[in-house]
Amino acid sequence: MKINDKEVLVCNCEETMALDGKALAKALGGGEITVHRHLCRAQLEEFKRAAADGSPLVVACTQESPLFQETLDGMDGAPPARFANIREHAGWSADGKKAAPKIAALLAEAALDLEPTTVVTMKSEGRLLVIGADEAALEAAAQVAGRLDVTVLLTGEDTDFLPPRIMDVPIFKGAVKGATGHLGAFQVEVEGYAPAKPSAREAIAFEDGAQEGMSGCDLILDLRPGQALFTAPEKRDGYFNPDPGNPAGVQRALLELTNMVGEFEKPRYVTYSADICAHSRSGIVGCTLCLDLCPAGAIEAAGDQVVIDEFVCAGCGSCASVCPTGAVAYTLPHADAQLTRLRTLLATYIDAGGKDPVILVHDSRQGEDMLHVMARVGRGLPANLLPFAVNEVTQIGLDFLLAAPAWGAGAVRLLLAPRSRDEAAGLDGQIEIANSILSGLGHGGERIAVIDEADPEALESTLWNLDPGTAPGRGDFLPMGKKRALTNLALTALHSNAPEPPEVIELPSGSPFGAVQVDVEGCTVCLACVGACPTGALKDNPDKPQLNFREDACIQCGLCEATCPEKVISLVPRLSFATESRDHQVVKEEKPFLCIRCAKPFGTESAIETMVAKLSGHSMFSDEGRLDLIRMCDNCRIVVQMEDEKQPMAGPPRPKVRTTDDELRERDELRKLARDSMAAKESEDKKS
Repeated sequence: MKINDKEVLVCNCEETMALDGKALAKALGGGEITVHRHLCRAQLEEFKRAAADGSPLVVACTQESPLFQETLDGMDGAPPARFANIREHAGWSADGKKAAPKIAALLAEAALDLEPTTVVTMKSEGRLLVIGADEAALEAAAQVAGRLDVTVLLTGEDTDFLPPRIMDVPIFKGAVKGATGHLGAFQVEVEGYAPAKPSAREAIAFEDGAQEGMSGCDLILDLRPGQALFTAPEKRDGYFNPDPGNPAGVQRALLELTNMVGEFEKPRYVTYSADICAHSRSGIVGCTLCLDLCPAGAIEAAGDQVVIDEFVCAGCGSCASVCPTGAVAYTLPHADAQLTRLRTLLATYIDAGGKDPVILVHDSRQGEDMLHVMARVGRGLPANLLPFAVNEVTQIGLDFLLAAPAWGAGAVRLLLAPRSRDEAAGLDGQIEIANSILSGLGHGGERIAVIDEADPEALESTLWNLDPGTAPGRGDFLPMGKKRALTNLALTALHSNAPEPPEVIELPSGSPFGAVQVDVEGCTVCLACVGACPTGALKDNPDKPQLNFREDACIQCGLCEATCPEKVISLVPRLSFATESRDHQVVKEEKPFLCIRCAKPFGTESAIETMVAKLSGHSMFSDEGRLDLIRMCDNCRIVVQMEDEKQPMAGPPRPKVRTTDDELRERDELRKLARDSMAAKESEDKKS
């Protein structure tokens, strides 16, 4: 049977799974599925025959994927293959006989065509800097000196130990002030930098005249106790900071270091779109969520934008999880690909007759290991629990958390790995917002939760005792668009299926939905907030002084509030489903102020009069008529100032520009004057 033009191969693993080929084929939409018994060994020829047809393959086995891939590599023109785990995730379970809908969903998910993730490349030439306080650094350097280009930097005061018999690595002393960079491109700042004396006899000694400098290297082994050069040191590629009191840990680090020469690829975990970033405008800071949460220090502020170092980024995804606009987007996989997986998984499961689906989000390392143990020595996974593997659980954002129940999931559980516990603040905030929305819609407020268990037995007990409740309907929208658009699609589906759809839901502070409250009496329609708004939620009117607001575009970044010179704007976190929230509504409108010299409209009456009132006592406007400058347009203001005799740059009055009309008018006046003169003369002649 084919799914998405891929041939599906299923095996019951020597009859350890109760697989019904007809039921499975029906769940997948028809066709025929042959259930093999021993595809990886006794029936390997069946696998080869399927591969010889040339169609891409989906093989329902992950344990033996190396064998299958090796077999394909030995065939001419072999097709690509993907592997789905239906055994530990479904078949090896106390609910195995009821797992056909889940198995169908897992196979359909595996058959999807998703956009591949791009990579970045780092190059290491094996230049290793060993930093340590004592001779342990020299011992470590000696072990890898034959494989790597090693330099030792001693930072301790106690140097009462013999110099090496053969100085096969350069040795320096110094104090490390800081470091930047990544695998293949580290820069370490050192003060008190001095080389070892070759003439030292009883104890190692160093040259006089220590200096400050930078040391460049590809790799760092930091053996200083209780110190690290970087935040989240375990996430910095090429940097090793083992406990010097743990010899086994030091040896593991040395073994890894010897293999870190050459070119290395890592995924480009996130992309950044500066045009929709809400970090800052004109030096005024708004959203700092990504900066606050990045554990690896890969994000820095750069004016009105942020800069993400893709070489330092460790892929936790917290920045993408909390970004309200989608300016930072996770790409392992891309958000729309991830939601396509989710929609396919739920739709196939439900269409195949599955009931009360629960999504279990887990990482592909420790989470996968725990499911593996549960399936082998425990009860496995319940038939209604659909595992969803991601690179990092902390990458999950509000769009995913709302799309899952919108597509029919009764509950969502996120299995957090112990290493990610300190990085879950962003995820916790997103879950709080999602549960508040679901509660406000009448769907219940605890559908989404984190499971913080490192013990497979405890995890198994939690999952088998989970009550998913009734799913909040089932939407059928496609996962298209950026994060904000996807979230709005999920919200619309959830609202349409709500028992009593509310018009407005109050949300906790920090939510990416809400209104701006404007004190219209104090607002001068200066439109500073419009220039600061990154999403177009605040908008002007090119034809007249007018401030407009569209609520469903507001992300509550606070830039308008921080920018407003009158301080009349405040944020109201809430979610509105009212029709008017999807269109710009007039907040305040004023008549334009007319220049007192040329009658050109500029500014607003309230803005101009407010400025006049504030500056009326200022020394620069004490002279008579100076305040009138504020009531003039920019052109007239300059003209009047240049004609002021009291200022040093004053000049004579500007000559009036002559036009054709002036010439014609003067000619008519001269003709009239000539006619009047002739008439007067004729009158005088007649009298005489």
